[in-house]
Amino acid sequence: MGFFQNQLLNVIEWDESKEGVIFWKWPNDEIKKGSKLFIRPGQDAIFLHNGRIEGVFEDDGEYDIETEIIPFLSSLKGFKFGFNSGFRAEVIFINTKELLCKWGTKNAINVPAPGLPGGMPIRAFGTFNCKVMDFAVMLEKLSGTMQTYSVEDVKTRITASLDQLLMSWIGKEGRDMFNLQMDARNIAKGLEEDLDMEMRNIGIGITGFTIESFNYPEEVKKMQEKAAAQSMIGDINKYSQVAMADSIGKGDGGGNGANLAGQMMGVQMGMMMGQQMMNNINMTQGMNQAAPAPQAGAPTGAPAGGGTAPKFCPNCGTATNGAKFCSNCGQQLV
Repeated sequence: MGFFQNQLLNVIEWDESKEGVIFWKWPNDEIKKGSKLFIRPGQDAIFLHNGRIEGVFEDDGEYDIETEIIPFLSSLKGFKFGFNSGFRAEVIFINTKELLCKWGTKNAINVPAPGLPGGMPIRAFGTFNCKVMDFAVMLEKLSGTMQTYSVEDVKTRITASLDQLLMSWIGKEGRDMFNLQMDARNIAKGLEEDLDMEMRNIGIGITGFTIESFNYPEEVKKMQEKAAAQSMIGDINKYSQVAMADSIGKGDGGGNGANLAGQMMGVQMGMMMGQQMMNNINMTQGMNQAAPAPQAGAPTGAPAGGGTAPKFCPNCGTATNGAKFCSNCGQQLV
């Protein structure tokens, strides 16, 4: 059993089986004769002896400890392996890749807003990117007490101060508290700069920060939806678009097309009927304005011209037979 255990100790590598790890300390501190070092892409291997950084190896590949590593270690260049003895050293693997992590406010942030004495409670969430910028600072501050350090640990540090920073950037003068999403990019840029400055104290940089969404209380959302609906009243084009979207959202399978077509037809017919009514009203008003008013004292239904009697009385429709007065109603004909 001891033989196989020694064989396993001869391989120094990090397989990154857990995602989001920033650095990982090799769990053994004695390196045996014949050991090999494996460095994968996106990794650096750092050798420490008595708490001091002895050598940093950045190129991925396979290395022989005795011939390719020890000659480059500051205080161990003349070290020679004994028959059964090794040497004591720590090996820490650094993840040099940029890592992505999701974030969210721990509690609702009460942002001062007009008419709200307690402020507007707002939540937010998004993502950030981080990367090792100074491994010496990071190892000095973290590696002495920790076996591993992950992006979740960075997230814990960030969220501890994020609420206050977010409140500060949201509360900048001139921002619309009810439409923060419009200014999310500028707010995120300011947060990225502040958090990057803070995290560089432990050798880690914040290389990106985004705000995906601001979340308002349900009451505020309902007021926004109502205001948006009221602003659309009177615009039939917007109404038809909303009706179409609503039909698609509430449809149940095969009836969607028929329901949608029926609603759209109803909207179009309503528009056509309304337009026809307006045309009829305009036509009637035009005819009334064009007809001349009758002269005072002129008999109702009197013929426009004189001299020749019409064949039928214009008042009651009785045949005139050439008479000057209607035999039925007495209407003057000529």
